[in-house]
Amino acid sequence: MVCDAVIVASGSSRRMGFDKLAAPLAGRPVLRHTVEAFLACAEIDRVIVVGPPDRFAELLGDLEDRLVRADGGRERQDSVMAGLAEVRAEYAAIHDGARPLVSPAAISTCLAVAHACDAAALARPVTETMKRADADGFTEDAVDRGGLWHMETPQIFRTELLREAYRAVVAGGLAVTDEVSALEAIGRRTRLVSTGLPNLKITHPGDLRIAAALLTTDARDLP
Repeated sequence: MVCDAVIVASGSSRRMGFDKLAAPLAGRPVLRHTVEAFLACAEIDRVIVVGPPDRFAELLGDLEDRLVRADGGRERQDSVMAGLAEVRAEYAAIHDGARPLVSPAAISTCLAVAHACDAAALARPVTETMKRADADGFTEDAVDRGGLWHMETPQIFRTELLREAYRAVVAGGLAVTDEVSALEAIGRRTRLVSTGLPNLKITHPGDLRIAAALLTTDARDLP
């Protein structure tokens, strides 16, 4: 099976206060860690990076001959569709540039499941006690965590299926925050895959310290 990867790298990093994809992590920019994981995955044919030209040149310039670049859009789904237009393979893996801890092995695992059922996404089951709170932060009631998952990426699909889903999103004027939600727009379900490995999304400054500690312990190489 052949798969192209679309790395979404167009975010504004408003919650970080600085460009999180350019932030140094174990001596390399966050985005570079992400891209290199996909380049190291044997099943990935082409890696498509969606984002501004200056970000591509600054952070990934020496990898240019191994990458395809696409311009991002205003919203995440616009950037995904721009990257999806460049996909030539039977399967497409969509991944957030701000998830630098993904491993080639995790990508391969997710792809194998997608090959079996057309749609798969990395995720992790919710294990903490869940509470609903009011606008002031006071607890109101408990939320049953059974069946709840934290969504991650990559999310991998048969390419034509994902294109069909995004056509439905556009036609319906919908706003989606991930590809699993896009598939739900056409009544299709996605198989969730947990590898047990950390796949943190860099969202706040403190996440960089956590990611650095995980990289130091070689957490991505754990069996």
